[in-house]
Amino acid sequence: MSAPNRATLWGRVLVDELAKGGLEAVCIAPGSRSTPLTVAFAAHDGIDVYSHLDERSAAYFALGRARRTGEPTALVCTSGTAAANFHPAVMEADRARVPLLVLTADRPHELRDSGANQTVDQVKLYGDAVRWYSELPDPEADERKVRSLRTTAARALAETGGVDPGPVHLNCPFRKPLEPIEVPDAVPDSFSETLAGRGRGGAFVETEAGERSLADEQYDELVDALADAERPLIVAGPADPVDPAALEPDHVVTVAERVGAPILADPLSNLRFGPHVDAESAIGPVYGGYDDYIDLLPAPDVVVRFGASPTSKPLRRALGDSDARQFLLDPAGDWREATFTATDLFAAAPGSVFEGLCERLEGGSAVNATNTAAENEWQAAFDAAERRHWAIRDEALESNSLESAPFEGAILADVFAGAPDPATVFVSNSMPIRDADRFGRPRGADLTVLSNRGASGIDGIASTALGAGSATDEPLVLVTGDLAFYHDSNGLLAVDRCDVDATIVLLDNDGGGIFHELPIEEFEPPFTDQFKTPHGLEFDALADLYDLEFERVAPVDFANAYRQSLESEGTQVFAVEFDSAESHRRRDALAERVRDELRDEDA
Repeated sequence: MSAPNRATLWGRVLVDELAKGGLEAVCIAPGSRSTPLTVAFAAHDGIDVYSHLDERSAAYFALGRARRTGEPTALVCTSGTAAANFHPAVMEADRARVPLLVLTADRPHELRDSGANQTVDQVKLYGDAVRWYSELPDPEADERKVRSLRTTAARALAETGGVDPGPVHLNCPFRKPLEPIEVPDAVPDSFSETLAGRGRGGAFVETEAGERSLADEQYDELVDALADAERPLIVAGPADPVDPAALEPDHVVTVAERVGAPILADPLSNLRFGPHVDAESAIGPVYGGYDDYIDLLPAPDVVVRFGASPTSKPLRRALGDSDARQFLLDPAGDWREATFTATDLFAAAPGSVFEGLCERLEGGSAVNATNTAAENEWQAAFDAAERRHWAIRDEALESNSLESAPFEGAILADVFAGAPDPATVFVSNSMPIRDADRFGRPRGADLTVLSNRGASGIDGIASTALGAGSATDEPLVLVTGDLAFYHDSNGLLAVDRCDVDATIVLLDNDGGGIFHELPIEEFEPPFTDQFKTPHGLEFDALADLYDLEFERVAPVDFANAYRQSLESEGTQVFAVEFDSAESHRRRDALAERVRDELRDEDA
């Protein structure tokens, strides 16, 4: 059937090609100029459509879904400032390697730079934050242009993936009529928009992405370095949002055990939690308490690193101070190491590298047997420090301690200890992700832990979490601070509008608690008014607005309330109030106690 007009034709062809290329979901914000795209997506049975009233929330929802699936989610908006509201999420997608396909509708070319209403410069609007940009040609019933459109759509999807996934921007100019209104002779009845009969049954262009791997001599270099090392170390930073099967945790554990290397696993690494972790002792070879003790142990002599920069500042500092040979594994060959101490950058997928290492280290034959005693002593030091760390944490998290000295870290400990198996846990930036790093104990449960650590902003947190939840049937837990909760309150509309349930843990310390960790705390004024910024908001009113169950919970009662929420339907918000300054001092005191006891043991 022929299209009634050229704009409708363009929207229909573009959406059809994206669906044939594998696109499964789109987030759409309402607007007039994007009508041809919206109508086409709404009519396509093969693509899930999520409707959002707010462009910024829509973009972060799409980001969360793409992060959870590792597959691109599309975004659609009208022209003007609507497109600018996508920009923060595009920046996060760029830094975090999240595949997004951004479709911005635009006025036709002749209206640009003319003072026409709602017309702004959208050409390369997102600058270098996108992997690829293209402007679609004006809609026309022309076979060559349709081939170009289908090829561009196929290429755009392909460019969101590969070894360096990220956002892609297609700017889409349309002339009126935008609605599917019949325009005589605009699209001849004989015109074929499908380009049938060309031997192409699926996507117009199929793209197969390759994978970077190591050459034999590079494997030999890495194996020799690990075999000769007395103090080898594996550091797993935040993982890229790809299929978790791309990096088999068992391969990393196998390599670690064969060379005697502790694995320091960031909570976002896909390695701190999972069946590869010792369910009984949770001690070795995966460690999570290093934030408190890494600088008290001997320095490593060989480090293998992969993933983004670790959350832990003490770990980053220790790596920066180390003279060890440091191998950085990155599938795109990018430099993601801000201490500037890595000695070797291997442009290869960590999954393939560790699989290859398993083969070459089979039976442990490549390990220098003379180093066995040193390796045992090296790992024993980590085991002792890890046990001491969690013993002191457990004591601090007992109910009587929480009554007398509550602090946010206890809530993160309960979140990870009590999360269902499996579950998706999304943690906000600022203090929550840092407490997740300090208090999220390694566990044998299948937990997918996510956070926006690309650009590390507090905007879009609720939307990103709900977007991630929309992509799975697993229980969803969101841990957020009060400022982040306020900042993305519009995103809560997706609970009902996009049918996503969650347990939302709201850590309310009335302002920016993280600033207590900075020297500016000592300067009053302007510390309270300009940095901590207490707001005095009562969030139960916000929960009423979005029809969410809301409850204020004392820290000592949180674990029980959390368990009940996970067993209940619907979305519950638990507000747990803290004094941020007291929590900060409590964290410092616990860390110092761990360090003091480790020093006493070494004395």
